[in-house]
Amino acid sequence: MLERTQLDFRQDNGVHMTRLLHTLPFLVLLGVGSALSAQETEEIEGATDGAEAAETEATETETTETETGTETEAQAETDGAEEPAADTAGESDAASGLDLGREAQEDPSYIKETFGDWQLQCFRSEAGEDPCQMYQLLREEGGNPVAEFSLFKLPSDGQAVAGATIAVPLGTLLPQGLKISVDGGKAKNYNYSFCSMGGCFARIGFTQADINAFQAGAAARLTLVPAQAPDQVVEIEASLSGFTAAYNEVSVLDE
Repeated sequence: MLERTQLDFRQDNGVHMTRLLHTLPFLVLLGVGSALSAQETEEIEGATDGAEAAETEATETETTETETGTETEAQAETDGAEEPAADTAGESDAASGLDLGREAQEDPSYIKETFGDWQLQCFRSEAGEDPCQMYQLLREEGGNPVAEFSLFKLPSDGQAVAGATIAVPLGTLLPQGLKISVDGGKAKNYNYSFCSMGGCFARIGFTQADINAFQAGAAARLTLVPAQAPDQVVEIEASLSGFTAAYNEVSVLDE
């Protein structure tokens, strides 16, 4: 759905741009044609008053324009030679003009450790220890990525001991919600919270019983319904290999 929307947008812009590129030269030609017509009219009237004077004046004008054009071109070549190329890469060697490089910016997130099929994804922070969450990229049978599963701990003052954000593709039938089950057990249904250009997101709270089921299970099954085929379901499997080890390293999200 998103790729189609972006493609339509680019195609529409391409049509408008093509029309604009065809229209602009046409308008320029119209303007030049009007100027030439006015100039020709003046030359005809001048010829009526005195053909020889008009011819002499035109000759002098052409000579002056030729000399001026030659000087302008020479000056442009000189200016172009004197002006150095714009330095868009940062620091460069004044002698050779070569790029000397610069310090690379660090990515805001990084994978600290891997536990089975789960990654410990951490975020760089200048204040204290870097916060980390569990992360797994979910793929369909053909190996294409279709969803993301992120999980973090919550303060122990509520029923939810952990929170998760699950991202699914755009074009999901939102009213049907997202179902999650473990090893073929009874599924729970969760609502989607919002959608953006990156997909649709479900913000989920897990109880201690849910976490216990994940720790004891082998796989969690996510079930969603596509909007274009509401009579069908899409099932995505999330491996629970390494879940317990990764969960023990996850940070507590401070509200």
